[in-house]
Amino acid sequence: MKKILITGGAGYIGSHTAVALVNAGFEPIIIDNFSNSDKSALNGLKHILGRALTCYEGDCNDRSVMRRVFDENQFAGVIHFAAYKAVGESTQLPLKYYTNNIDSLLILLETMSAYGVKDLVFSSSCTVYGQPDVLPVSEETPRQEAESPYGNTKKICEDILRDYIKSGVPSRIISLRYFNPVGAHPSGEIGELPLGVPNNLVPFITQTAVGIREKLTVFGNDYDTPDGSCIRDYIHVMDLADAHVKALEYLFVQKDNFYDLFNVGTGNGNTVLEVIKTFEKVSGKSLNYQIGTRRPGDIEKVWANTDKINKLLGWQAQYGLEDSLRDSWNWQQRLGERE
Repeated sequence: MKKILITGGAGYIGSHTAVALVNAGFEPIIIDNFSNSDKSALNGLKHILGRALTCYEGDCNDRSVMRRVFDENQFAGVIHFAAYKAVGESTQLPLKYYTNNIDSLLILLETMSAYGVKDLVFSSSCTVYGQPDVLPVSEETPRQEAESPYGNTKKICEDILRDYIKSGVPSRIISLRYFNPVGAHPSGEIGELPLGVPNNLVPFITQTAVGIREKLTVFGNDYDTPDGSCIRDYIHVMDLADAHVKALEYLFVQKDNFYDLFNVGTGNGNTVLEVIKTFEKVSGKSLNYQIGTRRPGDIEKVWANTDKINKLLGWQAQYGLEDSLRDSWNWQQRLGERE
């Protein structure tokens, strides 16, 4: 089986992608420093897969660690998730985000080149579009000035990858611009496990529903949207994981010196208040929420045009918002049973 390195592989998206890779016949090897993930994800993966996956505890910003991982394995490709990702925190701690997110990519590319590993799928974000002038956004939509340092690190990393390929290296790279990942593995064994107060909407919803959080704050109801709350394209994490497998398989059949990028979303936008109402419907729980002021770094509305990934990778979202929220709620309840 082809070995695939997953940086940040014990995190939310990384752990679900590990499952998708195994199901597609690959052997995922994880590296994670557990700064924003929990080792319990490894046990969840073991329960789902019936065996443990190889995991290195280490930092992608440490050249010696990365070289040891590459020394001990022959990789067919890499999926690079490892990055800080909280929009709000990035506005408070920009240097932390620039140092970690950019340096880790540079060190990874350096190491891949040294060991002759060509294929890379990079975790990018729809934040590179900023607040787009036209919706939905396609891959040809001009990137706007980033609304946050986090978003800017993704723009810079995309530019690094494009320049790297332009230099003539024999690499093949795809950047996947994620929209808003939600949901959990249907087994309830792995899911989104934020450390401390969640930065994302859905875990805050589920934690409020079980009483971990007193109430949920909706950041703004005066946006130019149907109900005044922000609009996002919420994609089930298992659909997102499947997109990484499709991207890798697509890379393997390309010629050297290849770069492309794809949106990964459902193609539909939902407001924050719609997500809350849908959660109440699928869970049977009434949420305690309040309307607050706008949050720095948030954009008003964005959702994806997915024609390109549908056509070229043969991928499309299989799960809807109700599925995603049902799986998130199942995961939250399973967490409570373990405590």
